[in-house]
Amino acid sequence: MRKRGLSPRILLWLVTLVVIAGGAALLAIGGNSHSLATGATSARGRFDATEVFSPPTPAPAIALRNYLGRPVNIDTYRGKAVLVTFLYTNCPDICPLITASLHTTLELLGPREASKVQIIAVSVDPRGDTSKAVAGFLARHHMTGRMQYLIGSAHELARVWKAWGVGAERDAGQPQFINHTGLVYGISASGKRTTIYAANFVPAELAHDIPLLAAQ
Repeated sequence: MRKRGLSPRILLWLVTLVVIAGGAALLAIGGNSHSLATGATSARGRFDATEVFSPPTPAPAIALRNYLGRPVNIDTYRGKAVLVTFLYTNCPDICPLITASLHTTLELLGPREASKVQIIAVSVDPRGDTSKAVAGFLARHHMTGRMQYLIGSAHELARVWKAWGVGAERDAGQPQFINHTGLVYGISASGKRTTIYAANFVPAELAHDIPLLAAQ
């Protein structure tokens, strides 16, 4: 659905929370996303994204360690497009969907174009996303070596969630699950947060946008 601009109500709509109820996965609306998508618009222009920032804004900081213990800083990927998302390994629905679609996107791009993009996933489950759990998750989704999956303490991760306007909290009824923002953010080669993709994005549309992000 196209929108002329983003009111606070529509901004709330952009946040996808994973809510587990009665054993079934339910996509619900909630969370505080005002800082997340302020300035975004659906006047998409040449991008196929769900939303586009107008103007693009500097990407918030991300400086954590990956599941192998190696430091990762988003600033080191200047010159490439960067896709940032927020996941957890025990997620039953949205996280596998996003990861599978990102894998398909890379396959559509082919090796040459895929080299122009870096995918970063930030954990929303500091307790459950152990090094072993992340290694298994990446292997299951054929993303080993193709995605930087960053983990850390609750304090370290919470700082990143706050900077990106991401909601993440353990489900009160079923604490093995996390209610969290389910979006993918497109960062340009110059380090600007430029596009937003819903969890059910179309891989072909993202593959279309990556070279554009890499050229900016």
